[in-house]
Amino acid sequence: MAGQVWPELISENLAFRLGERPVFDYVRMNAEESSDQTAITFQGAKISYRLLQKQADAFASFLLKRGLKKGDRVALYLPNCPQFVIALFGAQKAGAIVSPCNPMFKEWELQYQLKDMQPRVIVLLNAFYDRFLNIGDTGIDTVIMTGISDFAGIPAQRALPSGVIDFYETTLTDEEESLIPDVQMEDFCLMIYTSGTTGLPKGVMLTHRNLLFKAACAATVYGFQKDDVFLSVMPIYHVAGLLAGISVPIYVGAQLVLLPQFEPELAMEAIDQNHCTIAYTVTPMNVAIMAQPKQEAYNLTSLRLNMCSSFGISITEELSDRWGKLTGGCKLFESSFGMSETCGFDTFMPLSKIKFGTVGIPVYECQINIVDQETGSEAMPVGQSGEILIRNPGVFREYWNRPEETAEALKDGWLHTGDMGKLDEDGYLVFLGRKKEMIKSSGYSVFPEEVELYLLKHPAIRAAAVIGLPDPQRGEVVKAFVVLRPEFTGRVTEDEIIQWAKEKISNYKCPRLVEFRSELPASGTGKVLRRLLAAEVPK
Repeated sequence: MAGQVWPELISENLAFRLGERPVFDYVRMNAEESSDQTAITFQGAKISYRLLQKQADAFASFLLKRGLKKGDRVALYLPNCPQFVIALFGAQKAGAIVSPCNPMFKEWELQYQLKDMQPRVIVLLNAFYDRFLNIGDTGIDTVIMTGISDFAGIPAQRALPSGVIDFYETTLTDEEESLIPDVQMEDFCLMIYTSGTTGLPKGVMLTHRNLLFKAACAATVYGFQKDDVFLSVMPIYHVAGLLAGISVPIYVGAQLVLLPQFEPELAMEAIDQNHCTIAYTVTPMNVAIMAQPKQEAYNLTSLRLNMCSSFGISITEELSDRWGKLTGGCKLFESSFGMSETCGFDTFMPLSKIKFGTVGIPVYECQINIVDQETGSEAMPVGQSGEILIRNPGVFREYWNRPEETAEALKDGWLHTGDMGKLDEDGYLVFLGRKKEMIKSSGYSVFPEEVELYLLKHPAIRAAAVIGLPDPQRGEVVKAFVVLRPEFTGRVTEDEIIQWAKEKISNYKCPRLVEFRSELPASGTGKVLRRLLAAEVPK
Protein backbone atom coordinates (compact mmCIF):
# COMPACT_ATOMS: atom_id res chain seq x y z
CA MET A 1 0.00 0.00 0.00
CA ALA A 2 1.36 3.41 -0.92
CA GLY A 3 1.82 6.07 1.74
CA GLN A 4 1.20 5.85 5.48
CA VAL A 5 -0.29 2.80 7.20
CA TRP A 6 -3.19 4.04 9.30
CA PRO A 7 -4.09 2.68 12.77
CA GLU A 8 -7.31 1.14 11.42
CA LEU A 9 -5.20 -1.45 9.57
CA ILE A 10 -4.24 -3.35 12.72
CA SER A 11 -2.47 -6.23 10.94
CA GLU A 12 -1.30 -7.21 7.51
CA ASN A 13 -3.49 -10.32 7.42
CA LEU A 14 -7.25 -10.15 7.79
CA ALA A 15 -8.75 -12.34 10.52
CA PHE A 16 -12.30 -13.66 10.10
CA ARG A 17 -14.60 -13.32 13.10
CA LEU A 18 -15.99 -16.88 13.06
CA GLY A 19 -13.65 -18.50 10.60
CA GLU A 20 -13.31 -18.82 6.85
CA ARG A 21 -16.76 -20.04 5.81
CA PRO A 22 -19.61 -18.80 3.60
CA VAL A 23 -21.56 -15.80 4.84
CA PHE A 24 -24.74 -17.92 4.91
CA ASP A 25 -23.06 -20.10 7.56
CA TYR A 26 -22.57 -17.01 9.75
CA VAL A 27 -26.38 -16.97 10.11
CA ARG A 28 -26.21 -20.38 11.80
CA MET A 29 -23.31 -19.41 14.03
CA ASN A 30 -24.98 -16.15 15.01
CA ALA A 31 -28.11 -18.11 15.90
CA GLU A 32 -26.01 -20.45 18.07
CA GLU A 33 -24.41 -17.45 19.81
CA SER A 34 -27.62 -15.44 20.32
CA SER A 35 -30.67 -17.20 18.94
CA ASP A 36 -33.11 -14.44 19.90
CA GLN A 37 -30.94 -11.62 18.53
CA THR A 38 -32.85 -9.72 15.83
CA ALA A 39 -31.41 -10.27 12.37
CA ILE A 40 -33.94 -8.34 10.24
CA THR A 41 -36.48 -5.63 10.99
CA PHE A 42 -38.98 -4.92 8.23
CA GLN A 43 -42.20 -2.90 8.41
CA GLY A 44 -42.19 -3.22 12.18
CA ALA A 45 -41.80 -7.01 12.22
CA LYS A 46 -38.64 -8.67 13.54
CA ILE A 47 -36.96 -11.88 12.37
CA SER A 48 -34.47 -13.44 14.79
CA TYR A 49 -31.28 -15.18 13.72
CA ARG A 50 -32.85 -18.48 14.80
CA LEU A 51 -35.88 -17.91 12.55
CA LEU A 52 -33.76 -16.63 9.67
CA GLN A 53 -31.63 -19.76 9.86
CA LYS A 54 -34.71 -22.00 9.98
CA GLN A 55 -36.35 -20.29 6.99
CA ALA A 56 -33.19 -20.22 4.87
CA ASP A 57 -32.49 -23.89 5.65
CA ALA A 58 -36.08 -24.79 4.75
CA PHE A 59 -35.81 -22.96 1.43
CA ALA A 60 -32.53 -24.76 0.68
CA SER A 61 -34.22 -28.11 1.33
CA PHE A 62 -37.18 -27.15 -0.83
CA LEU A 63 -34.90 -26.33 -3.77
CA LEU A 64 -32.94 -29.56 -3.42
CA LYS A 65 -36.13 -31.63 -3.24
CA ARG A 66 -37.19 -29.94 -6.50
CA GLY A 67 -34.03 -31.29 -8.11
CA LEU A 68 -31.80 -28.21 -7.96
CA LYS A 69 -28.16 -29.11 -8.60
CA LYS A 70 -25.01 -27.39 -7.43
CA GLY A 71 -24.20 -24.58 -9.86
CA ASP A 72 -27.79 -24.07 -11.04
CA ARG A 73 -28.92 -20.46 -11.17
CA VAL A 74 -31.67 -18.89 -9.06
CA ALA A 75 -33.02 -15.47 -10.06
CA LEU A 76 -34.36 -13.03 -7.44
CA TYR A 77 -36.74 -10.42 -8.84
CA LEU A 78 -37.48 -8.68 -5.56
CA PRO A 79 -37.15 -5.28 -3.90
CA ASN A 80 -35.52 -4.90 -0.47
CA CYS A 81 -37.45 -7.33 1.74
CA PRO A 82 -36.75 -10.29 4.07
CA GLN A 83 -37.65 -12.72 1.29
CA PHE A 84 -34.58 -11.57 -0.62
CA VAL A 85 -32.29 -12.39 2.32
CA ILE A 86 -33.95 -15.75 3.03
CA ALA A 87 -33.84 -16.80 -0.62
CA LEU A 88 -30.26 -15.58 -1.06
CA PHE A 89 -28.86 -17.60 1.84
CA GLY A 90 -31.10 -20.61 1.26
CA ALA A 91 -30.20 -20.89 -2.42
CA GLN A 92 -26.50 -20.43 -1.69
CA LYS A 93 -26.63 -23.16 0.98
CA ALA A 94 -28.20 -25.42 -1.66
CA GLY A 95 -25.16 -24.76 -3.88
CA ALA A 96 -26.95 -22.45 -6.31
CA ILE A 97 -25.63 -19.31 -7.96
CA VAL A 98 -27.98 -16.43 -7.11
CA SER A 99 -28.53 -13.62 -9.60
CA PRO A 100 -30.56 -10.60 -8.44
CA CYS A 101 -32.64 -8.76 -11.06
CA ASN A 102 -33.19 -5.03 -10.74
CA PRO A 103 -36.77 -4.59 -9.42
CA MET A 104 -37.11 -1.60 -11.75
CA PHE A 105 -36.64 -3.86 -14.77
CA LYS A 106 -39.38 -3.95 -17.37
CA GLU A 107 -39.97 -6.79 -19.83
CA TRP A 108 -37.06 -6.34 -22.22
CA GLU A 109 -34.47 -5.86 -19.50
CA LEU A 110 -35.72 -8.83 -17.49
CA GLN A 111 -35.90 -10.99 -20.60
CA TYR A 112 -32.28 -10.23 -21.49
CA GLN A 113 -30.91 -11.18 -18.06
CA LEU A 114 -33.01 -14.33 -17.70
CA LYS A 115 -32.15 -15.49 -21.20
CA ASP A 116 -28.45 -14.92 -20.55
CA MET A 117 -28.24 -16.55 -17.10
CA GLN A 118 -30.71 -19.40 -17.79
CA PRO A 119 -31.99 -19.92 -14.25
CA ARG A 120 -33.99 -22.93 -13.16
CA VAL A 121 -35.79 -21.00 -10.44
CA ILE A 122 -37.11 -17.47 -10.02
CA VAL A 123 -38.43 -15.87 -6.83
CA LEU A 124 -40.48 -12.79 -7.63
CA LEU A 125 -42.85 -10.26 -6.13
CA ASN A 126 -46.51 -10.83 -6.98
CA ALA A 127 -46.68 -7.27 -8.38
CA PHE A 128 -44.02 -8.28 -10.93
CA TYR A 129 -45.66 -11.49 -12.12
CA ASP A 130 -47.50 -10.05 -15.15
CA ARG A 131 -44.27 -8.44 -16.30
CA PHE A 132 -42.51 -11.79 -16.01
CA LEU A 133 -45.37 -13.55 -17.81
CA ASN A 134 -45.20 -11.11 -20.73
CA ILE A 135 -41.62 -12.00 -21.68
CA GLY A 136 -42.63 -15.46 -22.86
CA ASP A 137 -40.77 -18.74 -22.47
CA THR A 138 -37.71 -18.53 -20.23
CA GLY A 139 -36.97 -22.19 -19.58
CA ILE A 140 -37.57 -21.65 -15.84
CA ASP A 141 -39.16 -24.72 -14.26
CA THR A 142 -39.94 -23.30 -10.78
CA VAL A 143 -41.70 -19.96 -10.27
CA ILE A 144 -42.04 -18.84 -6.66
CA MET A 145 -44.13 -15.81 -5.69
CA THR A 146 -44.30 -13.62 -2.60
CA GLY A 147 -46.02 -10.45 -1.42
CA ILE A 148 -44.09 -7.49 -0.06
CA SER A 149 -45.52 -7.83 3.46
CA ASP A 150 -45.68 -11.64 3.72
CA PHE A 151 -42.88 -11.69 6.28
CA ALA A 152 -44.08 -8.66 8.22
CA GLY A 153 -46.82 -10.46 10.12
CA ILE A 154 -49.41 -12.96 8.95
CA PRO A 155 -48.77 -13.87 5.28
CA ALA A 156 -51.49 -12.78 2.91
CA GLN A 157 -53.84 -15.38 1.48
CA ARG A 158 -53.91 -15.08 -2.30
CA ALA A 159 -54.92 -17.15 -5.28
CA LEU A 160 -51.78 -18.24 -7.08
CA PRO A 161 -51.54 -18.68 -10.85
CA SER A 162 -51.41 -22.29 -11.99
CA GLY A 163 -48.02 -23.87 -11.32
CA VAL A 164 -46.76 -20.97 -9.18
CA ILE A 165 -45.49 -21.75 -5.67
CA ASP A 166 -45.98 -19.58 -2.59
CA PHE A 167 -42.63 -18.52 -1.13
CA TYR A 168 -43.85 -18.52 2.46
CA GLU A 169 -44.81 -22.19 2.11
CA THR A 170 -41.28 -23.08 0.97
CA THR A 171 -39.89 -21.76 4.25
CA LEU A 172 -41.95 -24.30 6.17
CA THR A 173 -40.24 -27.28 4.52
CA ASP A 174 -38.62 -29.80 6.87
CA GLU A 175 -34.87 -29.57 6.51
CA GLU A 176 -33.04 -32.61 5.17
CA GLU A 177 -29.38 -32.10 5.92
CA SER A 178 -28.43 -35.17 3.90
CA LEU A 179 -29.43 -33.32 0.72
CA ILE A 180 -27.16 -30.32 1.36
CA PRO A 181 -24.16 -30.35 -1.02
CA ASP A 182 -20.57 -29.74 0.02
CA VAL A 183 -20.10 -26.00 -0.55
CA GLN A 184 -16.52 -24.74 -0.95
CA MET A 185 -15.23 -21.20 -0.53
CA GLU A 186 -14.12 -21.10 -4.17
CA ASP A 187 -17.58 -22.06 -5.46
CA PHE A 188 -19.49 -19.40 -7.39
CA CYS A 189 -22.50 -18.20 -5.40
CA LEU A 190 -23.50 -14.79 -6.79
CA MET A 191 -23.89 -13.43 -10.32
CA ILE A 192 -24.18 -9.64 -10.49
CA TYR A 193 -24.95 -8.17 -13.90
CA THR A 194 -22.84 -5.30 -15.11
CA SER A 195 -21.35 -4.05 -18.35
CA GLY A 196 -18.12 -2.77 -16.87
CA THR A 197 -17.56 0.11 -19.25
CA THR A 198 -19.00 -1.01 -22.58
CA GLY A 199 -21.14 -3.74 -24.05
CA LEU A 200 -24.39 -5.40 -23.07
CA PRO A 201 -24.78 -6.51 -19.44
CA LYS A 202 -22.78 -9.58 -18.45
CA GLY A 203 -22.75 -11.70 -15.31
CA VAL A 204 -19.91 -11.12 -12.85
CA MET A 205 -19.22 -14.45 -11.12
CA LEU A 206 -18.42 -14.03 -7.43
CA THR A 207 -17.43 -16.72 -4.95
CA HIS A 208 -18.14 -17.32 -1.27
CA ARG A 209 -14.55 -16.23 -0.59
CA ASN A 210 -15.07 -12.94 -2.45
CA LEU A 211 -18.15 -12.11 -0.36
CA LEU A 212 -16.68 -13.12 2.99
CA PHE A 213 -13.41 -11.27 2.39
CA LYS A 214 -15.06 -7.95 1.59
CA ALA A 215 -17.59 -8.23 4.44
CA ALA A 216 -14.72 -8.85 6.85
CA CYS A 217 -12.73 -5.93 5.42
CA ALA A 218 -15.58 -3.46 5.91
CA ALA A 219 -16.48 -4.75 9.38
CA THR A 220 -12.87 -4.66 10.60
CA VAL A 221 -11.72 -1.26 9.35
CA TYR A 222 -14.86 0.51 10.59
CA GLY A 223 -15.14 -1.43 13.84
CA PHE A 224 -18.69 -2.71 13.41
CA GLN A 225 -20.09 -4.76 16.32
CA LYS A 226 -23.06 -7.08 16.94
CA ASP A 227 -24.92 -4.34 18.84
CA ASP A 228 -24.87 -2.09 15.75
CA VAL A 229 -28.12 -1.53 13.85
CA PHE A 230 -27.69 -1.08 10.08
CA LEU A 231 -30.09 0.97 7.97
CA SER A 232 -30.30 -1.06 4.74
CA VAL A 233 -31.86 1.45 2.36
CA MET A 234 -29.63 1.04 -0.69
CA PRO A 235 -30.90 -1.46 -3.31
CA ILE A 236 -29.66 -4.89 -2.24
CA TYR A 237 -29.82 -6.28 -5.78
CA HIS A 238 -26.68 -4.17 -6.36
CA VAL A 239 -23.32 -5.43 -5.07
CA ALA A 240 -22.68 -2.37 -2.86
CA GLY A 241 -26.12 -2.50 -1.27
CA LEU A 242 -25.87 -6.26 -0.78
CA LEU A 243 -22.44 -5.97 0.85
CA ALA A 244 -23.26 -3.07 3.19
CA GLY A 245 -26.90 -3.98 3.75
CA ILE A 246 -26.74 -7.77 4.16
CA SER A 247 -23.26 -9.34 4.22
CA VAL A 248 -21.62 -6.94 6.67
CA PRO A 249 -24.35 -6.92 9.35
CA ILE A 250 -24.73 -10.71 9.09
CA TYR A 251 -20.95 -11.11 9.37
CA VAL A 252 -20.85 -9.19 12.67
CA GLY A 253 -24.11 -10.68 13.96
CA ALA A 254 -25.91 -7.33 13.96
CA GLN A 255 -29.42 -6.22 13.07
CA LEU A 256 -30.35 -4.85 9.65
CA VAL A 257 -33.36 -2.61 9.15
CA LEU A 258 -34.64 -3.11 5.61
CA LEU A 259 -36.48 -0.40 3.71
CA PRO A 260 -38.15 -1.41 0.41
CA GLN A 261 -37.26 1.96 -1.11
CA PHE A 262 -35.85 5.32 -0.11
CA GLU A 263 -38.23 8.01 1.07
CA PRO A 264 -36.76 10.75 3.30
CA GLU A 265 -39.40 10.61 6.02
CA LEU A 266 -39.52 6.81 5.98
CA ALA A 267 -35.72 6.70 6.43
CA MET A 268 -35.82 9.19 9.32
CA GLU A 269 -38.60 7.23 10.98
CA ALA A 270 -36.62 3.98 10.64
CA ILE A 271 -33.51 5.54 12.19
CA ASP A 272 -35.52 7.04 15.04
CA GLN A 273 -37.63 3.99 15.91
CA ASN A 274 -34.88 1.39 15.54
CA HIS A 275 -31.98 3.47 16.89
CA CYS A 276 -29.90 2.78 13.79
CA THR A 277 -26.18 3.31 14.31
CA ILE A 278 -24.84 2.63 10.79
CA ALA A 279 -26.11 3.72 7.38
CA TYR A 280 -24.90 3.40 3.81
CA THR A 281 -26.35 5.98 1.43
CA VAL A 282 -25.69 7.99 -1.69
CA THR A 283 -25.34 11.75 -1.20
CA PRO A 284 -28.72 12.74 -2.71
CA MET A 285 -30.39 10.72 0.07
CA ASN A 286 -28.65 12.75 2.77
CA VAL A 287 -29.43 16.00 1.00
CA ALA A 288 -33.09 14.99 0.69
CA ILE A 289 -33.30 14.23 4.41
CA MET A 290 -31.67 17.56 5.35
CA ALA A 291 -34.22 19.36 3.16
CA GLN A 292 -37.21 17.83 4.97
CA PRO A 293 -39.31 20.32 6.93
CA LYS A 294 -40.21 17.58 9.45
CA GLN A 295 -36.62 16.60 10.23
CA GLU A 296 -36.82 17.96 13.81
CA ALA A 297 -39.66 15.54 14.57
CA TYR A 298 -37.21 12.63 14.40
CA ASN A 299 -34.24 11.77 16.57
CA LEU A 300 -31.30 10.80 14.35
CA THR A 301 -28.63 11.00 17.05
CA SER A 302 -28.24 7.21 17.30
CA LEU A 303 -26.27 7.30 14.01
CA ARG A 304 -22.50 7.19 14.47
CA LEU A 305 -21.25 6.33 10.97
CA ASN A 306 -22.74 7.11 7.58
CA MET A 307 -20.83 5.43 4.77
CA CYS A 308 -21.64 7.19 1.54
CA SER A 309 -21.03 7.31 -2.21
CA SER A 310 -21.11 10.71 -3.88
CA PHE A 311 -23.32 10.14 -6.91
CA GLY A 312 -24.34 13.42 -8.50
CA ILE A 313 -23.46 15.52 -5.45
CA SER A 314 -19.95 15.59 -4.03
CA ILE A 315 -19.35 14.92 -0.35
CA THR A 316 -17.71 18.09 0.93
CA GLU A 317 -16.60 19.03 4.42
CA GLU A 318 -19.44 21.56 4.56
CA LEU A 319 -22.01 18.88 3.66
CA SER A 320 -20.52 16.48 6.21
CA ASP A 321 -20.67 19.16 8.91
CA ARG A 322 -24.33 19.84 8.14
CA TRP A 323 -25.10 16.14 8.45
CA GLY A 324 -23.15 15.97 11.70
CA LYS A 325 -25.16 18.87 13.12
CA LEU A 326 -28.47 17.18 12.24
CA THR A 327 -27.41 13.82 13.68
CA GLY A 328 -25.48 14.92 16.75
CA GLY A 329 -22.06 14.14 15.35
CA CYS A 330 -22.46 11.24 12.90
CA LYS A 331 -19.57 11.08 10.45
CA LEU A 332 -20.54 11.35 6.76
CA PHE A 333 -17.76 10.41 4.37
CA GLU A 334 -16.91 8.79 1.04
CA SER A 335 -16.58 5.25 2.31
CA SER A 336 -14.90 3.37 -0.52
CA PHE A 337 -14.15 2.72 -4.16
CA GLY A 338 -15.39 -0.54 -5.61
CA MET A 339 -17.17 -2.24 -8.47
CA SER A 340 -19.15 -5.40 -9.14
CA GLU A 341 -16.05 -7.19 -10.42
CA THR A 342 -14.33 -6.72 -7.03
CA CYS A 343 -17.38 -7.28 -4.80
CA GLY A 344 -17.00 -3.60 -3.84
CA PHE A 345 -15.01 -2.00 -1.03
CA ASP A 346 -11.48 -1.91 -2.43
CA THR A 347 -10.62 1.21 -0.42
CA PHE A 348 -11.79 2.69 2.85
CA MET A 349 -11.66 6.11 4.47
CA PRO A 350 -9.48 6.21 7.63
CA LEU A 351 -11.70 7.79 10.28
CA SER A 352 -8.66 9.36 11.91
CA LYS A 353 -7.89 11.34 8.76
CA ILE A 354 -10.80 11.84 6.40
CA LYS A 355 -9.75 13.46 3.14
CA PHE A 356 -12.67 14.91 1.21
CA GLY A 357 -12.32 14.61 -2.54
CA THR A 358 -10.80 11.13 -2.27
CA VAL A 359 -12.21 7.61 -1.90
CA GLY A 360 -9.73 6.53 0.77
CA ILE A 361 -6.83 4.10 0.92
CA PRO A 362 -6.59 0.40 -0.05
CA VAL A 363 -8.09 -2.17 2.33
CA TYR A 364 -6.39 -5.35 3.51
CA GLU A 365 -4.41 -7.19 0.83
CA CYS A 366 -5.58 -4.74 -1.84
CA GLN A 367 -3.07 -3.44 -4.35
CA ILE A 368 -3.92 -0.47 -6.53
CA ASN A 369 -1.82 0.51 -9.51
CA ILE A 370 -2.31 3.57 -11.71
CA VAL A 371 -1.15 2.95 -15.27
CA ASP A 372 -0.98 4.88 -18.51
CA GLN A 373 -4.41 4.58 -20.12
CA GLU A 374 -2.94 4.02 -23.57
CA THR A 375 -0.37 1.31 -22.79
CA GLY A 376 -2.30 -0.23 -19.89
CA SER A 377 0.98 -1.20 -18.22
CA GLU A 378 3.27 1.78 -17.63
CA ALA A 379 2.98 2.82 -13.96
CA MET A 380 2.17 6.49 -13.38
CA PRO A 381 3.98 8.55 -10.72
CA VAL A 382 2.20 9.71 -7.56
CA GLY A 383 -0.21 12.52 -8.37
CA GLN A 384 -0.57 11.69 -12.06
CA SER A 385 -3.75 10.20 -13.49
CA GLY A 386 -4.22 6.95 -15.36
CA GLU A 387 -6.37 3.82 -15.43
CA ILE A 388 -7.03 2.15 -12.06
CA LEU A 389 -5.83 -1.46 -11.79
CA ILE A 390 -6.81 -3.58 -8.78
CA ARG A 391 -5.67 -6.88 -7.27
CA ASN A 392 -7.09 -8.45 -4.09
CA PRO A 393 -8.95 -11.58 -2.87
CA GLY A 394 -12.30 -9.94 -3.67
CA VAL A 395 -11.68 -9.76 -7.42
CA PHE A 396 -13.88 -11.98 -9.57
CA ARG A 397 -12.56 -14.84 -11.70
CA GLU A 398 -14.72 -14.65 -14.79
CA TYR A 399 -17.75 -13.26 -16.58
CA TRP A 400 -20.55 -15.75 -17.20
CA ASN A 401 -19.96 -17.35 -20.62
CA ARG A 402 -17.74 -14.42 -21.72
CA PRO A 403 -14.15 -15.74 -22.03
CA GLU A 404 -12.97 -12.93 -24.32
CA GLU A 405 -14.31 -10.18 -22.06
CA THR A 406 -12.80 -11.97 -19.05
CA ALA A 407 -9.38 -12.08 -20.71
CA GLU A 408 -9.63 -8.40 -21.58
CA ALA A 409 -10.51 -7.39 -18.01
CA LEU A 410 -8.09 -9.69 -16.15
CA LYS A 411 -4.45 -9.51 -17.18
CA ASP A 412 -1.53 -10.92 -15.18
CA GLY A 413 -3.64 -11.05 -12.03
CA TRP A 414 -4.77 -7.43 -12.31
CA LEU A 415 -8.29 -6.18 -12.98
CA HIS A 416 -8.29 -3.38 -15.53
CA THR A 417 -11.23 -1.37 -14.22
CA GLY A 418 -11.73 1.09 -17.07
CA ASP A 419 -11.91 3.83 -14.42
CA MET A 420 -9.53 6.74 -14.16
CA GLY A 421 -7.83 7.95 -10.99
CA LYS A 422 -4.63 8.91 -9.23
CA LEU A 423 -2.91 8.23 -5.91
CA ASP A 424 -1.87 11.20 -3.79
CA GLU A 425 1.22 11.47 -1.61
CA ASP A 426 -0.55 9.75 1.34
CA GLY A 427 -1.79 6.82 -0.71
CA TYR A 428 -5.38 8.05 -1.02
CA LEU A 429 -7.15 7.23 -4.27
CA VAL A 430 -8.76 10.08 -6.18
CA PHE A 431 -11.47 8.85 -8.56
CA LEU A 432 -11.59 10.88 -11.78
CA GLY A 433 -14.25 9.15 -13.88
CA ARG A 434 -14.73 6.45 -16.45
CA LYS A 435 -12.24 5.64 -19.16
CA LYS A 436 -14.89 4.65 -21.69
CA GLU A 437 -18.54 5.37 -22.31
CA MET A 438 -20.57 4.09 -19.36
CA ILE A 439 -23.05 6.66 -18.02
CA LYS A 440 -23.64 7.08 -14.27
CA SER A 441 -27.16 8.40 -13.65
CA SER A 442 -28.45 8.84 -10.07
CA GLY A 443 -25.92 6.26 -8.93
CA TYR A 444 -26.98 3.65 -11.50
CA SER A 445 -24.84 2.36 -14.35
CA VAL A 446 -26.33 3.00 -17.79
CA PHE A 447 -24.73 1.32 -20.77
CA PRO A 448 -25.17 3.01 -24.15
CA GLU A 449 -25.39 -0.26 -26.11
CA GLU A 450 -28.27 -1.48 -23.98
CA VAL A 451 -30.35 1.72 -24.33
CA GLU A 452 -29.62 1.84 -28.07
CA LEU A 453 -30.79 -1.77 -28.43
CA TYR A 454 -34.12 -0.90 -26.82
CA LEU A 455 -34.57 2.32 -28.81
CA LEU A 456 -34.14 0.36 -32.03
CA LYS A 457 -37.28 -1.60 -31.14
CA HIS A 458 -39.31 1.55 -31.85
CA PRO A 459 -40.82 1.17 -35.34
CA ALA A 460 -39.84 4.74 -36.31
CA ILE A 461 -36.14 4.50 -35.37
CA ARG A 462 -33.58 3.36 -37.92
CA ALA A 463 -30.43 4.15 -35.91
CA ALA A 464 -29.62 5.45 -32.43
CA ALA A 465 -26.61 6.51 -30.38
CA VAL A 466 -26.58 7.33 -26.66
CA ILE A 467 -24.21 9.46 -24.59
CA GLY A 468 -24.20 10.93 -21.10
CA LEU A 469 -24.60 14.62 -20.34
CA PRO A 470 -23.50 16.27 -17.06
CA ASP A 471 -26.37 16.96 -14.66
CA PRO A 472 -26.06 18.67 -11.25
CA GLN A 473 -28.68 16.46 -9.58
CA ARG A 474 -28.19 13.07 -11.23
CA GLY A 475 -24.51 13.22 -12.11
CA GLU A 476 -25.30 12.38 -15.72
CA VAL A 477 -28.43 12.00 -17.82
CA VAL A 478 -29.00 10.09 -21.02
CA LYS A 479 -29.18 11.84 -24.39
CA ALA A 480 -30.15 9.91 -27.52
CA PHE A 481 -29.31 10.84 -31.10
CA VAL A 482 -31.90 9.24 -33.37
CA VAL A 483 -32.18 8.68 -37.12
CA LEU A 484 -35.80 8.14 -38.16
CA ARG A 485 -36.98 5.86 -40.92
CA PRO A 486 -37.97 8.01 -43.93
CA GLU A 487 -41.66 7.17 -43.68
CA PHE A 488 -41.78 8.48 -40.08
CA THR A 489 -40.01 11.80 -40.68
CA GLY A 490 -42.26 14.59 -39.45
CA ARG A 491 -44.74 12.11 -37.99
CA VAL A 492 -43.08 11.48 -34.61
CA THR A 493 -41.61 13.98 -32.14
CA GLU A 494 -38.72 13.87 -29.72
CA ASP A 495 -41.11 13.99 -26.75
CA GLU A 496 -43.04 11.02 -28.11
CA ILE A 497 -39.84 8.99 -28.24
CA ILE A 498 -39.06 9.92 -24.63
CA GLN A 499 -42.56 9.00 -23.42
CA TRP A 500 -42.41 5.70 -25.32
CA ALA A 501 -39.06 4.86 -23.68
CA LYS A 502 -40.43 5.60 -20.19
CA GLU A 503 -43.04 2.90 -20.71
CA LYS A 504 -40.48 0.34 -21.92
CA ILE A 505 -37.31 0.65 -19.81
CA SER A 506 -36.24 1.68 -16.31
CA ASN A 507 -36.60 5.38 -15.62
CA TYR A 508 -32.90 6.01 -14.98
CA LYS A 509 -32.04 4.61 -18.44
CA CYS A 510 -34.62 6.71 -20.30
CA PRO A 511 -33.33 9.50 -22.52
CA ARG A 512 -34.04 12.90 -21.02
CA LEU A 513 -33.16 14.46 -24.34
CA VAL A 514 -33.63 13.24 -27.91
CA GLU A 515 -32.10 14.86 -30.96
CA PHE A 516 -33.03 13.83 -34.49
CA ARG A 517 -30.18 13.47 -36.99
CA SER A 518 -30.12 12.58 -40.66
CA GLU A 519 -27.12 10.30 -39.97
CA LEU A 520 -24.73 9.34 -37.19
CA PRO A 521 -20.93 9.56 -37.28
CA ALA A 522 -19.45 6.11 -37.94
CA SER A 523 -16.12 4.40 -38.56
CA GLY A 524 -15.20 2.74 -41.82
CA THR A 525 -16.61 -0.53 -40.47
CA GLY A 526 -19.92 1.13 -39.64
CA LYS A 527 -19.41 1.39 -35.87
CA VAL A 528 -21.14 4.45 -34.43
CA LEU A 529 -18.58 6.87 -32.96
CA ARG A 530 -20.21 8.14 -29.78
CA ARG A 531 -17.06 10.03 -28.84
CA LEU A 532 -17.64 12.42 -31.74
CA LEU A 533 -21.16 13.11 -30.51
CA ALA A 534 -19.86 13.62 -26.97
CA ALA A 535 -17.21 16.02 -28.29
CA GLU A 536 -19.99 18.31 -29.51
CA VAL A 537 -21.18 18.90 -25.94
CA PRO A 538 -19.89 22.23 -24.56
CA LYS A 539 -17.42 21.74 -21.71
